[in-house]
Amino acid sequence: MSGRTKPVNQSSKPTGWLGRFTLWRTNASHSKLTDWGLGHISIANHGTILDVGCGGGRTVNKLAAIATQGKVYGVDYSEESVAFTKRTNARWIEAGRVEIRQASVSQLPFPDNSFDVITAVETHYFWPDLPADLREVLRVLKAGGTFVLIAEVYKGANTTAAKLLEKYPELIGMTLLTPEEHRGLLTNAGYSNVQVIEESANGWICGIGRKPISDPLTVSEYPTARKMDRTFARITPALSLRGGVSAPGLQLSNRSAAERRACSESHETTKHQERHDIIARRRRSIGGET
Repeated sequence: MSGRTKPVNQSSKPTGWLGRFTLWRTNASHSKLTDWGLGHISIANHGTILDVGCGGGRTVNKLAAIATQGKVYGVDYSEESVAFTKRTNARWIEAGRVEIRQASVSQLPFPDNSFDVITAVETHYFWPDLPADLREVLRVLKAGGTFVLIAEVYKGANTTAAKLLEKYPELIGMTLLTPEEHRGLLTNAGYSNVQVIEESANGWICGIGRKPISDPLTVSEYPTARKMDRTFARITPALSLRGGVSAPGLQLSNRSAAERRACSESHETTKHQERHDIIARRRRSIGGET
């Protein structure tokens, strides 16, 4: 009947007393899975970390205990989840080590290049537009930063839960992916060094990707990609560093191989000299020279 209300999916968006029960249960049942997944990445004790789809807040709590001198943010689009996570992490919030916000993965309320590590535990298969949402996560990840998604079920896993969900996906509204589909999604979204790790006995999966560093020198010299873009746009107006591709480079396809090599070598020489000049000016400034 058209007048019937669609039932709320408590796994993707917990609501009310049943939602609170779901969050309490998942905090307990996902703990070992989370430990297994986080064990595949490095987390610095001074890192800035984001947990997307923070649910009941157990992952945020674990991350705050690891990054002892850092700060952990959590986001969830469920009001119930945000409140539950705040209660779970009350002492970390009071100490200024944790901050929780209500937001969607499709529109994260953070500037570009904000986080060293971003985690997503038992959540990505509920995201409204997985390819676009992975790119949104990439936007707020720092160059060289790590993204890890962790899940207790995937398509093709030899577990009862996986087989049941593959047969009746409409029961819970999940988008299940094979290991190769995970790899392809991360790669196509722009992540580098992509790894997909399976724990076949439990049917767990972990996907890891990093935000590429197009030029280590400029990334270390300037804290954000946008600042790097502005700096080199002033130096070489022809450059367009969005994605690390230069405008002259886009025009090389119709030239001969020799012309392309000559243009590329000239362009790299110019970039090297300009970087040298920038560093020299910065050193003179620091030393008090004019």
